[in-house]
Amino acid sequence: MKTFKLLGLLLTYPEGTVYSESNELLETLRSEALLPEKFIKKVETFLIRQKAQDLMAVQEDYVETFDRGRAHCLHLFEHIHGESRDRGQAMINLSETYATKDLYIDNGELPDYLPLFMEYLSRCEFQDATELLGEAIDVIAVIGAKLKKYKSPYADIFTSIEVLSNVKADSEKLKTALRESRKDPETLEELDQQWKEAEVFTSDPLTDVAANSRTCNAFPNTMEALNKITGSKK
Repeated sequence: MKTFKLLGLLLTYPEGTVYSESNELLETLRSEALLPEKFIKKVETFLIRQKAQDLMAVQEDYVETFDRGRAHCLHLFEHIHGESRDRGQAMINLSETYATKDLYIDNGELPDYLPLFMEYLSRCEFQDATELLGEAIDVIAVIGAKLKKYKSPYADIFTSIEVLSNVKADSEKLKTALRESRKDPETLEELDQQWKEAEVFTSDPLTDVAANSRTCNAFPNTMEALNKITGSKK
């Protein structure tokens, strides 16, 4: 099920290769037909918009969108556990779950990273994948709703991911999250304050889990990953 992985790939740092191979990407989405055509069109519109811009501008927008504050953070447990110890155990559990599908992560990455989660789902049976996605759909939908509120092009990718879930997001949770969400930080001081948390771990909590395992970074090379997914020989 390449659809899951491709949608995750579109949420990684833009290197340009995804956009140059956009035709193959769209062909793959259409051949699998897991997404309704309406949402494949949304992905197509997203790709056209991204390709029309200077790559550096696209990269700057990505950093501004996902790295500047917590509102759109792509690490799912950040929205659930923050920096508490519960997050550490949840990540260990998730990492062990990935291992059941021969997906082992590098020490520099955390398993709650949404594109990595989508990589894992792509290795599952479709029914299992949609059910697992359903368990995280409220968090994913909240991020997507915030992106839509700020008219981010990435909102359509989140909407497309939501369609693959076997359940819909809780509308009341969405309304509450949008109502209570803080504005984006406008100064370095505000940014520092937003990210300021007590240190929880003295070392990477996934080190022991990943040790002596066959490692697999979900997207070690964007072009290589895309070619493997779409079957391109380029």
